[in-house]
Amino acid sequence: MDKIEKALQKLTQKEREWAKEILERLSSGKTEGLDIKKLKGREDIFRVRKSDIRIVYRLVAHGKIFILMIERRQESTYRF
Repeated sequence: MDKIEKALQKLTQKEREWAKEILERLSSGKTEGLDIKKLKGREDIFRVRKSDIRIVYRLVAHGKIFILMIERRQESTYRF
């Protein structure tokens, strides 16, 4: 089991559904309406916020995304 699967297991069913919807929209490029922000000091790393859930991802070549983490917001969320 990889890091992302473990993170999803820690979420509630409703939060998992939100995460799945967000990941599908990111992969299809339909990001309108999502709360996306670029992280300070990083040109290629962004976060999506939905309630207490944060999905941090990196844009790679040809518009593909690489998921760095999925977790609930806490003090250490953006330290990596």
